[in-house]
Amino acid sequence: MADQAPNPLLQLGFDLPFDRIRPEHVEPGIRELVSRASAALDAIGAAGSPPTYEGTLEAIERATEPLELAMTVVGHLESVASTPELRAAYNAVQPDVSAFYAGIPLREPLWRALRDLAASEEASRLQGARKRFLDKTIADFQRHGADLDAAGKAKLEAITRELAQVTSRFAQNVVDATGAFELRVDDRRRLAGLPESAIEAAQEAARAKGEEGFRFTLHAPSYVPFMTYLDDASLRERMWRAYDTRATAGDQDNRQLVARILELRREKARLLGFRDFADLVLEDRMAGNGARAMEFVKDLRRRTEPFFARENEELQRFRADGDQAQQPWELAYWAEKQRRAAYDFDEEELRPYFPLDRVMAGLFEVAHRLYGIRVAERKDVPVWHPDVHAFSILDADGTLLCGFYADLHPRDEKRGGAWMNGLITGVHRADRRQPHLGLICANFTTPSAGKPALLTHREVETLFHEFGHLLHHALSRPEVRSLGGTNVAWDFVELPSQIMENWCWEREALDLFARHWQTGATIPEPLFQKMVRARNYRAANAMMRQLGFAQVDLSLHVEYDPAKDGDVMAYARRILQEHTPAPLPEDSAMIASFGHLFSSGVGYAAGYYSYKWAEVLDADAFSRFREEGLFDPDVGRAFREEILSKGDTKDPGELFRAFRGREPSLDALLERSGLVQPRP
Repeated sequence: MADQAPNPLLQLGFDLPFDRIRPEHVEPGIRELVSRASAALDAIGAAGSPPTYEGTLEAIERATEPLELAMTVVGHLESVASTPELRAAYNAVQPDVSAFYAGIPLREPLWRALRDLAASEEASRLQGARKRFLDKTIADFQRHGADLDAAGKAKLEAITRELAQVTSRFAQNVVDATGAFELRVDDRRRLAGLPESAIEAAQEAARAKGEEGFRFTLHAPSYVPFMTYLDDASLRERMWRAYDTRATAGDQDNRQLVARILELRREKARLLGFRDFADLVLEDRMAGNGARAMEFVKDLRRRTEPFFARENEELQRFRADGDQAQQPWELAYWAEKQRRAAYDFDEEELRPYFPLDRVMAGLFEVAHRLYGIRVAERKDVPVWHPDVHAFSILDADGTLLCGFYADLHPRDEKRGGAWMNGLITGVHRADRRQPHLGLICANFTTPSAGKPALLTHREVETLFHEFGHLLHHALSRPEVRSLGGTNVAWDFVELPSQIMENWCWEREALDLFARHWQTGATIPEPLFQKMVRARNYRAANAMMRQLGFAQVDLSLHVEYDPAKDGDVMAYARRILQEHTPAPLPEDSAMIASFGHLFSSGVGYAAGYYSYKWAEVLDADAFSRFREEGLFDPDVGRAFREEILSKGDTKDPGELFRAFRGREPSLDALLERSGLVQPRP
């Protein structure tokens, strides 16, 4: 009998074998990698000779790298190609892996070796990234329990293990609840108001299930146009309520999981000596603590509220129905009608100018003009689904900087939203220069009825956003793997992604790719001008929506006390109500599907404010491009060198000042949003 094929998770190379990884590989492969990493860490702590930088810090990185890659690959597959078998295997190993990582700072011999290294003559000579890596590692060990006694360490390990279990369950419930809902419409007349592209997509979705009629889901390409354009208010209400109450029933009910996650996070923070979870996770971020993040959110809200009130009064007058309260499922619909009336602008007019292939080519051309890089498709690598494409990012001299995968359309077995993941972070030193590997995923409009995938402008922005994250990863030159690419302060990480969205609004950039899928014509100037004029339509409502998410996040992790504040869903609903013009129903439970906060042990928890924090940075940074040239090579080179290449090798504030020449200004964001008078 032939020998059994080796487990692919134990021999992952640069071209990952996505076509060969099976659920049965997960448990034995991951447990073997945990065992190997644990043995390697034990050896570091047991070394008898005086600790060295290479023998301690670099050895820790080497010890955990194979496990980190394998778990990233398995977790990714579970999020884009989930099956019951794969999910069961992932759930079986994830708590142990989380406990393993959480236990690294709790290994006393390892902690002793780090302390000895920090006190050594070698450490006193460290500079630059190596010194920062040592300082951050010492602080990270302390923040994660290295100084706890034995009982405290055991308690922390138990909390970490349970957090891994409940947050994974939360994320899977959201995927299942989203995929389980569908709204079938048989009578085309009930679809009045809906764009033809959305009707065709719904018809294709029904045919894919072997049925007639029209099938609508809670995935964004189906949900957003449904809520924005459909005349039938009763159908909009059904769809909105289904979306708003996802994961609140049956086996997919997340409400108790939210309460438990918050409880575990509170316990963890207090065990580690922090007042609350926000102070724990923000200690090494730009905000520094929960109080400063809260003040940032409240300050931005104070500046936004007058514009918010005016916008809502104007929409109420536009509806001309007196004092009747607007329902949440009516907001997008009536706002779109008001926008059409005010600006003679319908977003659907833009869709024919954004065929996905052209948008991708234009995105790559924008990156080429900014940073001198070139993107080429690869056909010779295994992928996890036929929709997936693989690419290489090459520097001006042809050097491979990064490989990446793009998976851009929704599937029932794939989680919603859009994201970027780093898979491999290559080390850049004088003696070696390793390429990076990453991926971008989204749930964009699919091809239908003989047409290519025609994106909305918002989907174009999302693609540019995620590619901005990827560029941060791809153009990084880290001497230390842990300080490379997107491994930066969470409230800085959105700067490279959000700044890319700006080029989606500039004629010079749009003409590179925004061309009619049939005629090849660029966006007509009158339509472009209408798009620009409508850009800041209801900007205060958009701002308040994001601030509401940030406020509920911080409040839950700083102020919420179940004994005093009661049911967590009701508590969150009261906060969100202050940030929306429509009355929320009593069963509104948006946070039950708020994956940013509850789908992992930390994620964006206590950090959702980061989107707005980074928007301040991106608006101010982009103003330099506006001042000196949209594709000015010197500005692009400076952004690549001062921001993208550095990763976390320097303090993020220092990196921003090096690029912009000063501290960031909140005014740039408010001006771009039309919420202040522009400076003369």
